[in-house]
Amino acid sequence: VQLQAFGGGLVRARGSLRLSCAVSGRTFSSYRMGWFRQAPGKEREFVAAISWNGGGAEYAESVKGRFTISRDDAKSTVYLHMNSLKPEDTAVYYCAVHRRLFSGASSYPGDYDSWGQGTQVTVSS
Repeated sequence: VQLQAFGGGLVRARGSLRLSCAVSGRTFSSYRMGWFRQAPGKEREFVAAISWNGGGAEYAESVKGRFTISRDDAKSTVYLHMNSLKPEDTAVYYCAVHRRLFSGASSYPGDYDSWGQGTQVTVSS
């Protein structure tokens, strides 16, 4: 399985970015997808996840109302739309594929077994 994330960059506070993650080597439409992030000196943390059929999504409290996860099965791509960005959103963002087919909600990194290379998001104040 290969995941390639892109779309990160430097943005001012209150700005927006859209991250994309293209997946190959797995039946994309059968798997829950997640976004995680890791800031320097901190552990990797859950950001958002979307169900295999796109019918449900979960978000970390810190990003609710600002970030939206979506997927395009025809393109085998998952997106993270980030609005009202804050300096504390600065991190490397990773996309990941859940380890099980048709899985339920999960925010635990250990439930995801394939990861992209990460894309840096830096938010200046």
